[in-house]
Amino acid sequence: MFDSDVIKQGIKNKSILNVMRDVDRRNFVPKEYLDIAYDDCAIPLGENQTISQPFIVAFMTENLELKPMHKVLEIGTGSGFQTAVLSRLADLVVSVEINEILSKKASIRLNQLGYKNISLYNSDGMQGVSKHAPYDRILVSASAKEIPKKLFNQLSINGQMIIPIGKQSEVQYLWLIKKMKDDQMKKEKILPVHFVSIIKG
Repeated sequence: MFDSDVIKQGIKNKSILNVMRDVDRRNFVPKEYLDIAYDDCAIPLGENQTISQPFIVAFMTENLELKPMHKVLEIGTGSGFQTAVLSRLADLVVSVEINEILSKKASIRLNQLGYKNISLYNSDGMQGVSKHAPYDRILVSASAKEIPKKLFNQLSINGQMIIPIGKQSEVQYLWLIKKMKDDQMKKEKILPVHFVSIIKG
């Protein structure tokens, strides 16, 4: 699946592709969807949430330009699939999920699969997790109407955030945000997407 669909769509980072092959998506989808776990499509998780298609997971990860020493904040743990991918490429992943049911399931799943460098929080992702800030990278897997100021403030200088912006009923775009010196923001619109909206606490 990843050799055909993901590479064909332009993912070139070999480390990310290797991780995407190693992190078995079947472990992160509901049982009734196991037959399409390797398809390049979003899959319902329940609780009105979805697991993103593999291409989007790889694309967002690639655009973060992760390094092994990086500390990453993820907003929207969901099933934990993106979390697991990030944890294989970074030093620490702090992941926030507002839905208590999804958060508990992800925690059990990631522990059972042996992931050690992940700190999970059941809270409002729009607030970030200030106790671990600043972050080298932030990945937001739900759409916001605008760039969340509290998340931007938790980025380190030269840090990067990738986030979908736009209403769920409209065309959304992934934006790559870079924090420059003096808290200046550099923005780049990179891909049309469709994500569920961020749920605020």
